[in-house]
Formats: sequence, C-alpha cells, structure tokens
Amino acid sequence: MKKQRVYLDNCCFNRPYDSQEQIRIRLESEAKLDIQSRIKEGKVLLVWSFMLDFENSKNIDIEKRDKISGWQQFADSYFMGTTNTEKMADDLVLKGFKSIDAVYIACAIESKCDYFLTTDKGILGRKRLVSEVKIANPIEYIIENGDNHEK
Repeated sequence: MKKQRVYLDNCCFNRPYDSQEQIRIRLESEAKLDIQSRIKEGKVLLVWSFMLDFENSKNIDIEKRDKISGWQQFADSYFMGTTNTEKMADDLVLKGFKSIDAVYIACAIESKCDYFLTTDKGILGRKRLVSEVKIANPIEYIIENGDNHEK
C-alpha cells in the first residue's frame, strides 16, 4: 500500500504549543502528535517546503522555532517551489484564501501530497474549494486514517 504524503502547515506544527485550555485545541494537539509519531515510524511521509522555513523563521520563540525546524530532518522531500507555484497561489487567492495560506496549499498540491493538514479555521472553512489535495485538520486525518496502532 502506498504511503500517504502529508504537508503540515506552520499553525499545525505550532498547535501543541498553544494554550491547551480548550478541548478542541487539546484534541488537535494530540492528533498532531500522533501524526508526528506516524512520520517518525515511517508510516506517513512528511513533505517540507520553503514556506515552512520562511514562516517558522519569523517565530520569536527560539525554542519553538528550533523544535519545529527540527522536523525537517524527518521529511521525505523538500519542495522549493516552481514557476507554477505563484500562479497556483494567485488562483487560490481568487477563491478567497489568504496569500500565505494559498502558497502553502500550492506547495502541497505541487508536491503531490495526499493531505494538507492545518488547524487554521479560515483554510478549513474553504477546503471544499480545493480538489487537488485533501485539506483536513489533524483530528479529521486520524478519524479518516484510523488509530496509529491499527496500521
């Protein structure tokens, strides 16, 4: 069976560092940590890109920034962008996505990811407008792909 290729955006990587007072945030954090375990175990392939490097580099919390950038070592591939990335992102902006979100999604599409994982409500609210990659939050991913111990 083909391993799934997943792209986690920066807000997804940051979810475990957010305040865990809300149940939704705790559940998303747990699901994201489970996905990270699947990546480390080689059950799921992580795709990294220039956009993750760019946005994470702006994190003022050096410890969080370093921990997140450390995930690049587990990536199966690194997407540097193509001449089509900007055009694809522009098309997504026309569908109502923010510019930075549009570039993230374009990276996931061009790198042929099965899933684009995010906790961003704005992206999740427009996910039906994108057919080239499945957009989901970490909880949805776990529900759709089963418990880590099942695979």
